[in-house]
Amino acid sequence: MFDGEVFKPSNTGKLIADILPDTLAYQWSRTEPDSQLLAVLQDTTRQPYLIFPDSYAQNDRIVVNQPSISDKPALFILLDGTWPEARKMFRKSPYLDNIPMLSINDKARTDYLLRIPSREEQHCTVEVAATVLEQAGDIEASKQLFAHFNLFKHKYLEGKPHHPTAQRILSQDPQ
Repeated sequence: MFDGEVFKPSNTGKLIADILPDTLAYQWSRTEPDSQLLAVLQDTTRQPYLIFPDSYAQNDRIVVNQPSISDKPALFILLDGTWPEARKMFRKSPYLDNIPMLSINDKARTDYLLRIPSREEQHCTVEVAATVLEQAGDIEASKQLFAHFNLFKHKYLEGKPHHPTAQRILSQDPQ
C-alpha cells in the first residue's frame, strides 16, 4: 500500500482482508522494502503474480492473462494506491521486476466511480482482486468480494450526497 492509502475513506484495498483473512498488506517504501514482504516474495512454494495492466510491461517481462505458470498456489500481488502512486510503486520496486505480470485489462468489471481513472485499464483495487479470484476459480470469494464492495460503495456515497454519481448509485439496490 502506498503511504497513507489505508486511511483514505475511498480506499477499497482494505476490503479484501474483510473477505480473505489470509490477506497480507505492507506499507510500500521505495528505499526500504518491508523485510516480511521480501520474504513472502522469496517463498518458493508459491507462484507470485504481479497484477498490473500489460501496457506498462517492458519487452522482457513475462505477461500472462490467466494464472497458470506452475502448479504452485498463486500469490497475487496488488499495488494499492491512486494510479499515479501505483505506477510509481511499479516503476520503483526492482524486487518486483522478475515476477510474472498477470494482466486483466479486458476482464475487470469497472463500477467504482468514486475516483475517475485516466485510462480504461485502471480499476480500483477491490475490483481487480475480485476479478483475479474469479479467474483463479474461486467464484464464491469473488462474489463475496463484489457484494462487499457494492455495499461499501453504497454506504460511502450515502455520506457524500453531493458526489456526482451518488444519486445514480444510491437509487440502485446495493445487492
